[in-house]
Amino acid sequence: MDDQIGELAGPRLKTFGRRKMMPRACVADSKRHLRAFMSEVLEDLGFVTSECSSASELQVMLATDLPDLILLGIAADGIEPGQFLEILVREAFDGRVLTVGARESIIVKAVQQVGEEYGLAMLPPLTTPFAAETLRERVAMLLPEEPAPSPAVHVGEALHAGWLELWYQSKIDARSLVRCGAEALVRMRHPTWGVVPPAYFIPEENDPHFRDLSEFVIERALQDWHYLLERQSAVDLSINLPAPYLREPLAVRDLCRRVPTHPAFGGLTIEIDSAEALDDLAFLSEIAREMSFHNIGLSIDNLGANWPALMGLDKIPFIELKADRQFVTGCGNDRLKRTVCRHIVELVQGYGARTVAEGVESRADLMAVNELGFDLVQGYLFGKPMPLKKFARSTQTRTVMLQE
Repeated sequence: MDDQIGELAGPRLKTFGRRKMMPRACVADSKRHLRAFMSEVLEDLGFVTSECSSASELQVMLATDLPDLILLGIAADGIEPGQFLEILVREAFDGRVLTVGARESIIVKAVQQVGEEYGLAMLPPLTTPFAAETLRERVAMLLPEEPAPSPAVHVGEALHAGWLELWYQSKIDARSLVRCGAEALVRMRHPTWGVVPPAYFIPEENDPHFRDLSEFVIERALQDWHYLLERQSAVDLSINLPAPYLREPLAVRDLCRRVPTHPAFGGLTIEIDSAEALDDLAFLSEIAREMSFHNIGLSIDNLGANWPALMGLDKIPFIELKADRQFVTGCGNDRLKRTVCRHIVELVQGYGARTVAEGVESRADLMAVNELGFDLVQGYLFGKPMPLKKFARSTQTRTVMLQE
């Protein structure tokens, strides 16, 4: 292995640190499940990840992706690690290399020694099993230290640059704990600040890019639905749209034309903030019938103390009402919050819609919303919103695991 690599060593190009942006990592391992696991852990730390299972794939990736970190999985029965080292030396890789293998592994020690001899920036090896905090310590120098952007990032720039994506949080049957849908939440992967929450880039209603952002959410959600279907995990999706967007000329008609005609498509739910929905009930009632023919339903989001505005109506245009998280989180131990949640459930039962408790973060909350009669639940107790690929992997099991 030394002789082969020695022939490739020569003047090295300086590539690491060329860009001030979110760190990138490539997981090189022959075992698919290990690549998926390590990628997931790195994404949780803030990396943009890619994977390769062979030296040829690694060579292609180095030519296009410019990673800051190569995480090299080493197993006794895996690919010859020398092949990976050859590629890294040949391509003058100037990022960090982190080997992962069994404690006291002779192969890990050999790879570490050879990598250092030929000038690769080898981090202290990570031995299995390991804690996430140990991995964070190993790669701390690659993680951004700057705070999230302030003032807000302009959404037009984000759309043009392709920084936006949708993350997904499961909707769970409150009784069976079986996943029965997911809500799409827009996120930005900023090249400097990493993942940025919506508060920094959601535009005002009069912003010229307000409509463009809504179009992005619709288009990406439908693309993601097909992606999930290809992985045998078709999921009924919910997306958030502002009520004013639905008043745009031809917006509803175009939305109806876009929905999949595939027999596995279970429907699309449009979630509208309660403040906007309650101000526009007449219009939403008009379009609800047209949308229902295309398997699209309306949901009222963040319903809380304003629930009495729905009392006394003959019917409502919503298939779903979601209790505001500020009244759900902690409702297991707060009588006032439980009272608001109970009124919402009783109100919705009269209209034949389903109820969602959003913000379930403890077992006490789950027990409370079950007793109150909510149909579905969402919240950190069942997992945080996650990127598409990570969500797709999580859908391989129907019943979710509590995160406490």
